[in-house]
Amino acid sequence: MAAIVLVSNILVQYPLNAWLTWGAFSYPVAYLVTDVCNRAYGASPARRVAWIGFAVGFIASALMAPLRIAIASGSAFIVSQLLDVAIFNRLRQQSWWKAPLFGSAAASVVDTALFFSLAFGGTEISWLHLAVGDLGIKLGMAFVLLPPYRILVARLAPPAD
Repeated sequence: MAAIVLVSNILVQYPLNAWLTWGAFSYPVAYLVTDVCNRAYGASPARRVAWIGFAVGFIASALMAPLRIAIASGSAFIVSQLLDVAIFNRLRQQSWWKAPLFGSAAASVVDTALFFSLAFGGTEISWLHLAVGDLGIKLGMAFVLLPPYRILVARLAPPAD
C-alpha cells in the first residue's frame, strides 16, 4: 500500500497531457488492496492496512516528493480509504461487484477533490483539468480492477470443508 502511495505521488508530478498525470493509473490500485483486504479479512484489518499505508506512504512521500504533495496526498488518501472501507462494509452483502465498485467510485471522487485542491490550489498549475482527467481514469479503473478483485478474493477465500 505504501509503495502505491509513493509511486503515485511521484507520478502525479508528471503530466501525460493537459488533462492527466501518470499517477492516475497507479493510485486506484490502493482501493483494490483495501477492498480485497476488507472482503477477505474484514473492515478492521482493512482500516489498519489503510493507516499503515498512510503512515509509511506519507513519510516516504515527504522524503521523495514536495511536502505539499505529501500532505495533500496523505490527507486525501486516509479520508478516501476510510470512506471506501465504510461504503464497502455497507454493501458487502450485496452482489460481489457492488461493494468494490461503489466504494472505490465514491472514494475516488473525494480523493480527487481533496488531493488536487490541496496540492495545486493557488498555484499556476491548471489543476481543474488534471482533476477531471484523474477522476475519469480512477472511475474507469474501478471497473477495470473488478476482475482482478474477483480473482484475488477467490484465491484468499478459506477452503471449503
